[in-house]
Amino acid sequence: MMRKPLPFFFVPTLLTALLAGCGSSSTGIGTCNCPAAPQGIVSISMTDDPPAGVSILFFQVTLSKATLTPTSGSAVSLLYNDTPRQVDVTQLQALSAFLSSAAVTAGTYNSLNLTFSNPQLVIYNQSDSSLGSTCAVGSICQLTPAFDSNSSTVTITSSPFPVTVSTTSPLAFVIDFHLNTVIQSDLSVNLSVANGVTVSELPPAPTPRQYGFATGTVTDMVPSSGQIEMTSLWGGGLNLLATSSTTYSNFPSSACTTPSIQCVAQGQVIQVQISGYASSGLLTVSQVTYVQAANTQTVQGTIIQVIPSTTNIAGAPPMGFVMLLHSNPTSAVGFPLGGTAEVSLPGNATYSIDADGFTMPSGLNFTSASNLIVGQNVTVTVSPGTLSTTGAGPGPNAWGPPPSMSFTASAVELEPSQMTGSITATNSSTTSFTLGVAGSFFAPWPLPSATSSYNVATTNQTTYAGFTQDNFGGLATDDFVSVSGWLFPPGITGGSPTIAAQSVVLRPSQSF
Repeated sequence: MMRKPLPFFFVPTLLTALLAGCGSSSTGIGTCNCPAAPQGIVSISMTDDPPAGVSILFFQVTLSKATLTPTSGSAVSLLYNDTPRQVDVTQLQALSAFLSSAAVTAGTYNSLNLTFSNPQLVIYNQSDSSLGSTCAVGSICQLTPAFDSNSSTVTITSSPFPVTVSTTSPLAFVIDFHLNTVIQSDLSVNLSVANGVTVSELPPAPTPRQYGFATGTVTDMVPSSGQIEMTSLWGGGLNLLATSSTTYSNFPSSACTTPSIQCVAQGQVIQVQISGYASSGLLTVSQVTYVQAANTQTVQGTIIQVIPSTTNIAGAPPMGFVMLLHSNPTSAVGFPLGGTAEVSLPGNATYSIDADGFTMPSGLNFTSASNLIVGQNVTVTVSPGTLSTTGAGPGPNAWGPPPSMSFTASAVELEPSQMTGSITATNSSTTSFTLGVAGSFFAPWPLPSATSSYNVATTNQTTYAGFTQDNFGGLATDDFVSVSGWLFPPGITGGSPTIAAQSVVLRPSQSF
C-alpha cells in the first residue's frame, strides 16, 4: 500500500545566547569570573525549518557545546561551565529564547562549532499505515530518532566568518536549524547535510535588539541595585540587571501593588526579556513577567483536544482538555515534556490572559472554559494532590504513545500561540489579515475547512520584522509569515478563529 505523505509541522525557531562579559556567572549576586583580557559581546540564535513529511509536534534537542575558534589560541566556550542547554525548538516560531552568556576575549575568530545531542521527537501519524510497528494511523507517537554521531558537531567557517569580537560593539549570530533538511525520510537526524545548519549575523548596534527571553526561578536578588539571579529553564544561571526602563507585567496584587523591582521575590518563576548588557557585565532586562509563585506547580503546553461536557445542556462548557506538554517552568518531577496530560476543569477554576502589557482587541475574551480551542498555548496551575501518571511512554529506541498523565487545574492562563503560513488577504481598514496555515498545522486534529485559515488582528502594539517597512503597510498577499499571538475561538456566528498578533515575522521564500 502506498504511504501518503505526512504533512510537516512548520516550526521556525529562534534560540538566543548572549555572551556578554560574565552575565551567566552563577557565583552569586554582584560577582564575576571574568578574564583579564579585554572582552566583547557575542550572541547566538538558532532557527529551524521542517521537512514536508511528518507532523512534528515536539522536537527537543540539546546544545551540548558551542565554541568560537580564534585565529590563534584555543577555542572559547560560549556555554558557561559547558552546561548543556536543552530546548524544545517547536515553540519558538516567532520568538527568541536566551540560552547563555559567557566572557569572550576581544579578537578575530574563524569559526563557530556547535555540538548537538539527545534529539527527541513526538509526531502525528497521518499516513495510511503504522510506523515503526507500534505507531498506529491517527495516533501521537514518541521516538528517539537515530542520530548520526559523525554529524553531531557542526563547524561553520563560511560567511559571516571570520568575525572580530570588539569590546565596544556587540556581535550576534543567528544559527538556522533547518528541520526539513536535517530530519531524514526515515526520521533519523543528520546535521551534516548541505544547508542543514547555517549561520547569519544580526545587524550591529545601534539597531535595537532583543536577544531573547529566558524563564526560570529567582535564586537571589538585591532590589536596591536591581540585580536578579535566576536559574534558567534552559540550564545554567543568569545574573540580571533591571534598570529604570524595565517594565513589569502580570504580577498579582498578592506580590505587589505597584509594578517595580519590589514585585520580584526569591523562589518566584519569572520570564525576562534580555535587551543587552551593562558595563558591570550583568545582562540587562527590558521586561520582567510573573509566571508563578514559589512552591506552585505549573506546566505549559498546547491544547490538542477539548473534552466536551457529558451533559445534554446546549452550550455547556467542556469538562476539560488534553494538552501536549512543552515546558515545565520549575523543572518539577512528574511532567514528561513531549508527553500529554488530560486536564480536568472544576467549576471554580480561574481563567486569565498572560498579556505581557498587550491590550487585546475588543471582543476577545478568555474568561471561562467556553473560550478554549484547539491550538491555544496555555499555562495550567495544578491543584495539589491531583497529579497522576497514566502512561509510561515507549521504551528506549521504541515507537509508541508518549508518556501521559492527568491532573485537575485550579487556573488556566492563555499564552501566545505560534503559527506559520501565507497571507491570503489583508484589510487595511481593520489592520487585520487572513493567514492560511502551512499544512495540517495543528495536527493531530484534522482541520475542518472552517478553520483552515485564521483572522489575524493587529494593533499599534504589534511588532513586525523582515518587511520592507516594519508595520502593517509592509504586509502583502502571499507573504509567508510566522505569527505569535493569543488565539481565540470563532464568534457565536461562526467564522475563523482570531489571533491577536503580538509579532509578525516575514519568512522569505518560505524558508526559515
